[in-house]
Amino acid sequence: MAESAFIIHVPEAEACVASLRKRFDESVKLGVPAHVTVLVPFMSPELITDAVLEHVHAALSQVPAFSFALAEVRRFPATTYLAPEPPEPFIALTESLVRAFPTYPPFGGEFESIIPHLTVAHGNATEAEAAAAELVAAMKTHGPVAGICTSVALLENSSGVWKQMHAFALPRGHNGG
Repeated sequence: MAESAFIIHVPEAEACVASLRKRFDESVKLGVPAHVTVLVPFMSPELITDAVLEHVHAALSQVPAFSFALAEVRRFPATTYLAPEPPEPFIALTESLVRAFPTYPPFGGEFESIIPHLTVAHGNATEAEAAAAELVAAMKTHGPVAGICTSVALLENSSGVWKQMHAFALPRGHNGG
């Protein structure tokens, strides 16, 4: 069944992570760019009406645009990722959407806490470990990735690949947004 998701595109990270993501993250083949997930899964695309989009806009407008950095390589058991700093605005966006749409918890309620991350490798622990070593080296060369979050994208996969359905501009922020 088709689903949708909210993400923050991080094109600034592509130079550092694109080759690793192509090798170690199957979502690249499905059209998913370098991103930090805000909320997945969300409702089936055919259920997303203008009223839903207005409700989403109201929820997301509670968080102003913000600057962030990706500098630290971290791991989940089968995943390597870059941790955004500060994490709080990402968490606030997720929490705002969950308050507006409580039947769509992050990752289907599979995890107890919200840990914002830009996935670089996902699948198995051995590959994630190898990707982590390569990512640490790449980060030494590229340095921290600086980003500005000015919008949240709503993606959908009804065609079998993920495509942007809508973008929600965030209000101007105090720290770079």
